[in-house]
Amino acid sequence: MSRRARTVLALAALGALAGLLTWAVTGLPGSGHPPGPNARRVPLLLARERHVANAVNGVTYDLRAADSLGEELILFAAALGAAVLLRTRGRRRSAGAGEHSAATSGALRAFGAALVAPLIVLGSYLVAHGQLTPGGGFQGGVVLAAVVLLVYAAGQQARLRRMKAQPAADVVEAAGAAAFALVGLGGIVFVGALLANFLSYGSLGALLSGGTVPLLSVVTGVEVTGGVALIMLEFMVGEW
Repeated sequence: MSRRARTVLALAALGALAGLLTWAVTGLPGSGHPPGPNARRVPLLLARERHVANAVNGVTYDLRAADSLGEELILFAAALGAAVLLRTRGRRRSAGAGEHSAATSGALRAFGAALVAPLIVLGSYLVAHGQLTPGGGFQGGVVLAAVVLLVYAAGQQARLRRMKAQPAADVVEAAGAAAFALVGLGGIVFVGALLANFLSYGSLGALLSGGTVPLLSVVTGVEVTGGVALIMLEFMVGEW
């Protein structure tokens, strides 16, 4: 395909996307519009029947858990695509670049190192407490993946190489995606429906409450951490 044809195709696709976004935005309810009946019923249903305090996570991993499985597969496919497209190029660039590391100030190195542990704690908290407080696997996974970017920005590329960060991200992403699918199959085996709950709901407000909701939040956090970290590492590896 010629460069001109690609440009025309891209402009046509962007124009269509802009039209759809404009149509969607004009259809949004106005400020102060009264919420629909489900906005009131769903939080009560999740609290009383599922013992989930965070309605957003309850919807994500219970009422529409099958949609979340699809979203996980989208991220998995995106990370796989990044690996296929960038890994060969990254290896070639690395082979020709040799041992090169951009100069980084001592203050940035120290600041980056000091933030790694708090970021890990914050991300882990968001993942583990998603059924209780704002957060969850998607949000916490992105925070945990940001640790890789923080280490890289602080000039610690050699540390990432020694830790074998790229192969580790491959394993983490695949394990998280497989675990989500296995929990879904557990619903079929024990209850007879995909992603149906098969664990005790516990007590509302307790860490181990919500049945499979916190479990799915954790495995989502694992997959998102691995997937986002892998995509970033594929772009970084050519600069190591």
